[in-house]
Amino acid sequence: MIVTETNLKDCFVIEPKIFGDTRGYFFESFNEKVFEDKTGLSINFVQDSEAFSNKGVLRGLHFQKGMHAQAKLVRVVKGKVLDVAVDIRPDSKTYGKHFAIILSEENKKQLFVPRGFAHGYAVLENNTIFNYKCDNYYHPTSEGGIIYNDPNLNIDWMLDENEILLSDKDKKLGLFKN
Repeated sequence: MIVTETNLKDCFVIEPKIFGDTRGYFFESFNEKVFEDKTGLSINFVQDSEAFSNKGVLRGLHFQKGMHAQAKLVRVVKGKVLDVAVDIRPDSKTYGKHFAIILSEENKKQLFVPRGFAHGYAVLENNTIFNYKCDNYYHPTSEGGIIYNDPNLNIDWMLDENEILLSDKDKKLGLFKN
């Protein structure tokens, strides 16, 4: 497993070692000991979730606040997304900065998004299945979000504006500065 820290502290790209032959492939998607050895972070995932979406769906930017903050390990099982993490930790040197990566069924890359980050993704192919592990349970009253097209973040979502499909909740998210 190759683990590379992004330009955002504690946010890592994880590339599993894939074993393939004529029958198909096998890879270990998570190993707690290897993760801790390579990142220096101790993590205890308590919830796995999965989402199905078609091209143009944009989910985010979401986060959980306070004691309900969540770290996530995200990957694509089928299809392709542009995955984005935004550092919203006020005391961080990379506060307000973002990291974006293509996650796909072909590259099998994963992104570890630590607590104190907003997270979102844009679906780039139809029939995409997105999977994520969380180290804390979802708590509705602790959720927050940032509008996807915040001018201060200036994220290129790799979709035309007229292709983007948002939930009603995501259409109402506020600006990063607030």
